[in-house]
Amino acid sequence: GQGLDQREIEAGYLRFKTERQTAELAAVAAAHNLAPESLQPFVDAILQRMVFDGEQLTELLEPLGLNWRARRDAELALMEDLVPLLKKRAASRDISGLSAYE
Repeated sequence: GQGLDQREIEAGYLRFKTERQTAELAAVAAAHNLAPESLQPFVDAILQRMVFDGEQLTELLEPLGLNWRARRDAELALMEDLVPLLKKRAASRDISGLSAYE
């Protein structure tokens, strides 16, 4: 067959990377009984501003109807899975407020 040009290779890699990130986030969402459609904007907002907002985390988990203690445990468990993904996507840039969960 015919080889790919640089544009096609870059587009293919970008598509692969996006699909992998979507799958990773979907797995985290499923593990914590969250809809991927609600977790994705939460992660996007953190990475866009490079600031972690604890209130947004509380709002994200609100539909689960947990009491404060169970919600706190759920927040810690979710962030344990999310912190490595956030750090990888931030590409060594510092995310303000994230250190509370490290």
